[in-house]
Amino acid sequence: MQALQKGKIGIIVNSQWYVPFSPSKTNKDAARRVLDFVLGWLMDPLIRGDYPLNMRELVGNRLPKFTKEQSEMVKGAFDFIGLNYYSSSYAENVLPSYGLKNSYNTDFHARITGDLQLCYPQNKLLVKVQNNDQAASSWLHIYPQGLRELLLYIKENYGNPTIFITENGVDEVNNKTMPLKEALNDNTRIEYYHKHLLALRNAMRDGANVKGYFAWSLLDNFEWADGYTLRFGLNFVDYDDGMKRHPKNSAHWFKKFLREMKQG
Repeated sequence: MQALQKGKIGIIVNSQWYVPFSPSKTNKDAARRVLDFVLGWLMDPLIRGDYPLNMRELVGNRLPKFTKEQSEMVKGAFDFIGLNYYSSSYAENVLPSYGLKNSYNTDFHARITGDLQLCYPQNKLLVKVQNNDQAASSWLHIYPQGLRELLLYIKENYGNPTIFITENGVDEVNNKTMPLKEALNDNTRIEYYHKHLLALRNAMRDGANVKGYFAWSLLDNFEWADGYTLRFGLNFVDYDDGMKRHPKNSAHWFKKFLREMKQG
């Protein structure tokens, strides 16, 4: 059917970039393990037909095993990869004797910023995250160079597949008392997109095979468990006035950026 329709089939993966908390080998290894559990969990089977070695060694018999037929079926079963990237995190090595129960959040033996409160009592890593790099969501730290690093990692480790950036964006708190004029003045979002698009351009110049980019999001939306408390949109949605749309400054900036890119 695909040969007849000449369509393309892909899968979206969601991943941060993970920065070692310090230059030590143990923390570099920890960052790689976390990346294997987050990105490699999906990418390794698609490219190599099996889970990453780190996962197989650390999870053991709790991790399902591919049959030979399953491995051959899943390997190469895509035309493109959609990548959702928002943020990066620090990763710090944790010894297996830390006393935590086995789970997806602990099997990689590392602390990571953003998710730390879920399973670790002391969030000392957050001291390295500057306040002006923190978005509205606790997990979203603004780190544009992480997009470039992640794309080049995929290029080097997974055969440089065709990639579309399917989500990339930053949020702000939905402050119901803020005047509309002020709410439309989202300069942090403009800076976020500007720096991430520069990082994307640099990755492409270094050979990353990226074919498209989608901002998240066109409109403010119902954001998972956070509901309407956060705003990701290029366009402001007035939830109290018939869902009227108002372009934010970032929407005007993005339109100008695309026009200038088209004109060369």
